[in-house]
Amino acid sequence: MSKIKLLSPRLANQIAAGEVVERPSSVIKELLENSIDAGATRLDIDIEQGGVKLMRVRDNGGGVEKADLSLALNRHATSKIYVLDDLEAVETLGFRGEALASISSVSRLSLCSNIESTGSGWKVQAEGRDMEAEVSPAPHPQGTTVEVRDLFFNTPARRKFLRTEKTEFNRIDEVIKRLALSRFDVAFNVCHNGRAIHSWRAANSKSECERRVAQVCGPAFIDNSVHIDVERAGLRLWGWVALPTFSRSQADLQHFYVNGRAIRDKLVTHAVRQAYQDVLYHGRHPAFVLFLDLDPATVDVNVHPTKHEVRFRDGRMVHDFLYRSLHHALADVRPEDQMASAAQNEAVNVASGLRAGEFKQQENMRFQSTGALTNERPLQGVEENMQAYGALYSAEGAEAKVFNDREAQRPQLADISEADGQIPPLGYAIAQLKGIFILAENAQGLIVVDMHAAHERITYERMKQDFEGEGVKAQPLLVPETIAVSQKEADTAEQYDSTFEALGFELQRAGPESLLVRQVPVLLNRAAVEQLVRDVISDLIEHGSSERITHHINEILSTMACHGSVRANRKLSIPEMNALLRDMEATERSGQCNHGRPTWALQTLDELDKLFMRGH
Repeated sequence: MSKIKLLSPRLANQIAAGEVVERPSSVIKELLENSIDAGATRLDIDIEQGGVKLMRVRDNGGGVEKADLSLALNRHATSKIYVLDDLEAVETLGFRGEALASISSVSRLSLCSNIESTGSGWKVQAEGRDMEAEVSPAPHPQGTTVEVRDLFFNTPARRKFLRTEKTEFNRIDEVIKRLALSRFDVAFNVCHNGRAIHSWRAANSKSECERRVAQVCGPAFIDNSVHIDVERAGLRLWGWVALPTFSRSQADLQHFYVNGRAIRDKLVTHAVRQAYQDVLYHGRHPAFVLFLDLDPATVDVNVHPTKHEVRFRDGRMVHDFLYRSLHHALADVRPEDQMASAAQNEAVNVASGLRAGEFKQQENMRFQSTGALTNERPLQGVEENMQAYGALYSAEGAEAKVFNDREAQRPQLADISEADGQIPPLGYAIAQLKGIFILAENAQGLIVVDMHAAHERITYERMKQDFEGEGVKAQPLLVPETIAVSQKEADTAEQYDSTFEALGFELQRAGPESLLVRQVPVLLNRAAVEQLVRDVISDLIEHGSSERITHHINEILSTMACHGSVRANRKLSIPEMNALLRDMEATERSGQCNHGRPTWALQTLDELDKLFMRGH
């Protein structure tokens, strides 16, 4: 008796369904992608009981011919690829030719379609039990309607693993939202249990696209984000990135698309995290809706059955392009850009993305550890690093660097309406509050500035510029440090020898699995050199680049800037306060301090009127 047997078509499809059809949201994803690939510009989606009872998708796409209807429900049948070359440059969302066959094997599926705007359409039906497709005439306008009823009716074990109706619909809703962000030119109408949930019109202009983003991600996101559009070397990155002060406690508002396909990729995540690392409050997550367009032949989308992962032909180039584009976009945000945001209605609470109570405990711990806003002595080793660096940024020196020999940009004003010419974004200082905050008046209302946080960022950015201008100062080790590594790690260290050298390290291969560290950057002479070198090599192996050394140097410069900035209870004159405001307007990343806290907030006249019920 032979132990090897051919699987029946029914069982083979049910096994395939395990990869494709995990839950109702998986079905909706496949159906919507088919409709978009068919050229649909309108999608009507009806859901009942979280998708378990019914999922219906109607589109106005090209439709399916009568002769192809029965084939559409067969495995390995597709209209999207024909030869191997097509698979190597996929331009459609779906292509495997298994979705409808897998879905019909675990549900009661019917498909109505018409390729013409007039005339009768045709309908094909299949049930999981026998997989026999029946074709019959049925009236239908141009396009296709797919109905999926009683999901997992013939596989009760699978049905038991489904969650509540609300949970399953929420997952369907997330799938629809991801696709709605990927195709602004398609209208979406969604109903659940007969109740209208979403009605999103097609968007063509930039303002209409931003309206779609606001509908899907919330108005707070679009009002606290900047639009970017960067193109270089055949790569284009465009979309919206949230300001660092609009951060999230979870990575739940991160949408990234490659050629219109929603993906989750470690390389992308790493590049985005690096772009935000110098401006984001620790423990927080950035928010973004980003689109990467590139030649389909340079990216492999056939890596995973769910097509959520991709593989780039030149991952290092893509990583570098993403990092640099986002890094520069965030650095270029100035107060005037934020002033233009419609989100200023809730700038004090919403624009930061954080609540005061959320900061309180963590900030108290930070103040205790760094001595910020206190009279405590700087951290041990900071003074030595300052001298080694040669900048001599003592507290007095840093203040003098900013304020000495500067004149007030404007005279003190009793009324801002007296100012001639253009009013600066952060306005003019009118007072200092409790020795901590600067109060300024601008065209919109009241600006409140945390003077220590703002000066900290200004000092930090100047120190980074000075450091980059002078280059990395290196220091030979009296006794070279030996590091035991794998052969692959040693090979990588040799391959990227110039990278280490540019960052102040001198590495020498002492054997097949051994490295000698002969020189380190002066600012890192107290760092854990072995672990740092290992981490950098690990990054180079995985991503082809590493920012760890720069990040460690920046951490030290940040600490030095923190202790070289104006402290609480330091009385500033009106000219000094105005000088600080002008420096903020000219400094990169001035919207947040080195630790990611917001440096200023706007209270508009409308918000002040509401506080005092003016006009009621």
